[in-house]
Order: sequence, then structure tokens, then C-alpha cells
Amino acid sequence: MEIIEIGRRAKAASKQLARAGTTQKNAALLAIAEGLMTCQDDILRANAQDVANAKARNVETYFIDRLTLTPQRLQAMANDVRAVAALPDPVGEQFDHRTLPNGLRLHKRRVPLGVLGVIYEARPNVTTDVAALALKSGNAVILRGGSDNIHSNAALTAVIHATLDRVGLPADAVQLIADTDRARILELLRLNDYVDLIIPRGGEGLHRFCREHSTIPVITGGMGINHLYVDETADQAKAVEVVFNAKTSKPTVCNALGTLLVQATIAAEFLPKVAARLVEKGVELRCDERAFAILRPQFPFARRADDATDWDTEWLALILGVKVVDSLDEAIAFIRAHTMEHSDGICSRDPQAIERFLNEIDSSAVFVNASTRFNDGGQFGLGAEVAISTQRIHARGPMGLRELTSYKWVCEGDGHVRL
Repeated sequence: MEIIEIGRRAKAASKQLARAGTTQKNAALLAIAEGLMTCQDDILRANAQDVANAKARNVETYFIDRLTLTPQRLQAMANDVRAVAALPDPVGEQFDHRTLPNGLRLHKRRVPLGVLGVIYEARPNVTTDVAALALKSGNAVILRGGSDNIHSNAALTAVIHATLDRVGLPADAVQLIADTDRARILELLRLNDYVDLIIPRGGEGLHRFCREHSTIPVITGGMGINHLYVDETADQAKAVEVVFNAKTSKPTVCNALGTLLVQATIAAEFLPKVAARLVEKGVELRCDERAFAILRPQFPFARRADDATDWDTEWLALILGVKVVDSLDEAIAFIRAHTMEHSDGICSRDPQAIERFLNEIDSSAVFVNASTRFNDGGQFGLGAEVAISTQRIHARGPMGLRELTSYKWVCEGDGHVRL
């Protein structure tokens, strides 16, 4: 099917979906979750084909991990869809009520954005997360996954289509571009008559391509060079666990820790503690000179960082940058120089230092004595996320249901005319 026809169908479906009630949308989501489990064998078989093709190309380990589905991951995907069904429906929500001196009554009412174009790479779970959020918020969505997960996405989309037909919602509300030619992305980016927002999920190259070629507004984010600063007042035992979780719980994702900054006054004491914990998972440490001098005698996996590249690399692997800093000022300056404004945090018991950090680090989410891994729609109680935006317009951080809506003004009078 031509891209323009996909756009036309999506626009028509969005009008139907905007009229759907909460009960019908929730029924669709719960049926999709059930369908994922009922069709588990077909989905996993399709995914195994994608994984085998990727391994044949000798792609990176982190890429295989992102691509792979298991029964447990498929169950988690179904649970995420159910979680979205359980959330309040934002469509039609009224807020900012006011009455003007002339008696006019105003309020804002939430409405769907319309049609979303979501471009993503090797994560099949994006297909169900995005479809669930789009459907619940009344938006149609055009999905363009990569060639690496085309079989998985086709199997997942087949489940969604069958469900939508069964509950009386338009199947065209969720469409997959099956043609993996990169030219189709360019066509989608210029479908401004039908698509209202482009959301890329992938590497910097994809984001840059979308920004440079789209005639549709683009939400960018989803890449993180994330920092955690541990100062001399921090509870060191807790800070070790925060670092360990932020780096090792899932190193291939955008909210994983990239660089650890440690105040010089505690570096000799704290760094061996955290290194001993990280060695359990085989983490490689890329150290500045002071951190290297402390760690190398005891930990042979520590190596010197390349100042030209390492501080600006999103690892997506069990690698952690480690730097010793003299002060909060130096930590803030370093983070500002190297952050992608995704997820940055501080471990401290000093209220003044914490407040300064919160005021001066302007990332999409800033953490105090907590792992950066919490920057996630599910963890923030949004059910799931369509993306993590590092922009300032119109949404920032995890984008859930409300972030997929706009609003319109409603003005009610009693025969009012403007003088």
C-alpha cells in the first residue's frame, strides 16, 4: 500500500476513534493483551526469525537483547497494555475553568492529537506500547519499525487488527508500514496533510534525519548520556546500590547510567566500594586520571578514559565512565557540558546541594538519591510511554496518555456578542 493511502486511512480512522468511548477503548486494550498471550507461539516464532537474521549479520549484543522476545517479556508487554487500560481516559477532560467579567464561561477540553507517526528500531515492545497509548488517547498511529523486527511487528500488528475488528474500532487506527525501504521514512515525514506528530525512537542518526527532513513537528529524545554525582554527605551504602542499579539492571536502554561523578573528599573510600559491586556484573570502568589511580591497583578492569570521546558516548553496554570532581560546581559544569538532558541525578544528604542541583541541572528528569532507571512511563505511573522527550515543547520526559493529547478552548455564553 502506498504511504499516502496509509495516511488517508489513518486520518479517517482517527476521526472514528476520537468518538469512541472509554469503555470501548478499554475493551480493545484488554482484548489485545489477551491476544498477545493467545498468539504467543506465533509471535515468538516470528521474533525468532528476526533474531536469527540479526545474529547472521553479527550485530552488537545489546541490539540482540533489545530485539529478543521471551514468554516473560511478552507477558510484561501484555501487562503494560492492561495497565494503560486501567488508567483514566484523558480525552474530554475539562480543566482551567473560569468565568470572565462579562459572564462568558471558559474551559479547556482535552482532545487527541490526531495521527501519530512513530519510527523505531529493534524493540518489538514499542509496537504494543505505542498502539495501546495511541488507542486509549484517541489517536491513530502509523508504525514504521526497522527491517530487523519486521516479522515480530507484523505478528503483533495482526493481533491488534483482529482485536479492533472484533470490538468495532477501525483496524486502520494502527497501521504498520511493511516496506522497510528507508525511502518510506522520507515519505512518512512529508505526510503533513495526514500526520500530526512524528516520534522517532532510535539513535542520533534517526533523530537527526527526522529533524532535517520532516514537514511535520518532531518529538526528539530517547538517547541518554546520564550522570550521577555522589557528594561527601551521601549515604555511601545506598549510593553504591543506586549506581549498581542504574548501570546494570538494563544497560542497553536510554535511562541507564553513563558517567559516575564522585566528590574528591570521598573518592578513595567510595570508589573501591562501588567498583567491587560493579565487578559482579563485569562492568568496565573508563576512568579519569584520579579515578584510575585509585582503582587500577585493585581492579584490573579499570582503564583510562579517552577524554575526546568517552564522556560523550551513550554506552548501551556494561561500561561506566568514572570521574573525580572537587566540588558541586565542577560536577554541574561537567554534566552541563556532556549531558543529553535525559536523566541526571545526585546522591546527597545536603539540602542546599540538592536544591542547587535541581535548579541548575535541566534534564527531562532529575533524580535525588534514586536510580536514573526510573525515568520510564511505567515507573512514573503512566502505564507505558510512547517516547521520552528531551525537548521543551510540547511534552518533556516520559510521554504517556496526557502527552498524546492537546486541548481546545470551549467558550459558553448566553447570546453574548463582542462590543
